Amino acid sequence: MEFEYPWEFAGRRSAVMAPNGMVATSHPLAARTGVKTLEEGGNAADAAVATAAVLNVVEPHMTGIGGDMFALTQFDGEYRALNGSGRAPADADLEDYRERTDTEENGEPAMPTAGGLPVTVPGALDGWSTLLDTYGTVDLADLLEPAIEYADSGIPVTEYVARQWENAADRIAGFDTSAETFLRDGRAPDPGEHFANPTFAESLGLIAREGPEALYGGELGEEVVDVVGDHGGTLSLSDLEAHESTWEEPISTEYGGIEVLEHPPNGQGIVALEALNLAVELGIEDKPTDENRLHRLIEATKLAFADGYAHVSDPAHVEVPTETMRSKDYARERASEIGPEAKTYGAKASEHANTAYLTVVDPQGNAVSFINSIYMSFGSGLTVGGFALQNRGHSFSLDPDHPNRLAPEKRPFHTIIPAMLREDGEFRASWGVMGGSMQPQGHLQVAANMVDGLNPQAALDAPRFRWLDGTRVALETSRLPDTVVEGLRERGHEVVEEGEFFGEGGHWGGGQVVYRDEEGSLIGGSDPRKDGQAVGF
Repeated sequence: MEFEYPWEFAGRRSAVMAPNGMVATSHPLAARTGVKTLEEGGNAADAAVATAAVLNVVEPHMTGIGGDMFALTQFDGEYRALNGSGRAPADADLEDYRERTDTEENGEPAMPTAGGLPVTVPGALDGWSTLLDTYGTVDLADLLEPAIEYADSGIPVTEYVARQWENAADRIAGFDTSAETFLRDGRAPDPGEHFANPTFAESLGLIAREGPEALYGGELGEEVVDVVGDHGGTLSLSDLEAHESTWEEPISTEYGGIEVLEHPPNGQGIVALEALNLAVELGIEDKPTDENRLHRLIEATKLAFADGYAHVSDPAHVEVPTETMRSKDYARERASEIGPEAKTYGAKASEHANTAYLTVVDPQGNAVSFINSIYMSFGSGLTVGGFALQNRGHSFSLDPDHPNRLAPEKRPFHTIIPAMLREDGEFRASWGVMGGSMQPQGHLQVAANMVDGLNPQAALDAPRFRWLDGTRVALETSRLPDTVVEGLRERGHEVVEEGEFFGEGGHWGGGQVVYRDEEGSLIGGSDPRKDGQAVGF
């Protein structure tokens, strides 16, 4: 029997509800793994790592131990931000990189998207370990078992993953090891086709036996360094050995009586907070499909991105005006620039990127909002031990005067951002929206939808916009009134139709939400634009 797979997610779901624990993520097998971990007595940290490991297997183009991670955690009422992003190599020299790349933006040298140069230290595995060392109750080796089994025996490739995989096939076709690992006779697997990755199963088995040190200085790390060096990169074994994740304080703002928590820079969570503050100043009381609301949110997005790309980088290397950017007074000042017509504000957005997000709330009420990414599809295009190495270094600027300029042992501007909600000091939700520059835009829209009264699933279902660049904005036009679309065009928005954008490989992100109400009941939502689900017990 053969099935026809639609390119549009026309169906909508009701919210998932459960009394004990819940996991929401973009793949059913990963969600099931997380819930099983909770049912067997693990907590939110344990379930997050087990879920993340399976996502490495089932969504290898988006996530892996060759990438980075961030998390917001809430355990016993204490909120913390875990930064598991890697740093540039110690031998990364700005002038050297400028001379060694033939990639240009506006006539100036720019970091390439593929090969060894954009590979930074992969921080994800150390982030998993740090999370478990702090809050976990189950050994890493035990949590890796489901992922090892799936990698070894294989899984059917889901519909949306297959589409993204196909769009990314050309990126890795020229890298022999990557093509051998992820392509079949030069093509991506079809929906439902079996995919196994026994080499990755072996890598996870090595980590289960030797711990994260297998990557950060051991056998696996040596392989990473060799491959990166063979492709022109400067990563060294000492860079891997020196890596460590850091615990930080979340940043937040108030929107409609709800506190929205984000991860601080070097991530772009501050962009979402500034955009929310701008929305408050502008007023967006109407429905998600209202023309005036959409216009104001699009303009708020552009203004916040203009500030984000001008200032956000590694606070250990440059001063980032985080407090200013998230202040209500600053939003009031910036909001005065927004009028009835579309403008640009000198803003830009990052290129399309893919990410895997998951959220867990356990029976004790603890929560982990967790995101893991290799940045662009299959990252740098390089593969070691069955997993792709990220190209996060592409986010660095090679402009000597830019705050986000490349420097040794510096973390780059980062797109991946987990989020939480808090009301009157009480935990309410662990959530996120994945997908490169779509993430703060998704946070803005989904947070506004939930605070305005939509349940988690409905808040995710609502039609979205994605600002692209200049005055270009991609709309889910199939679910917006024609009058609204035309009204936005009349305001100067260059609308990219849904079919055109989707056909070019574009997307509107993928969100996951687990909300805990006043009685302790869990209400979950999973984005219909992905293959996943919210699962509770």
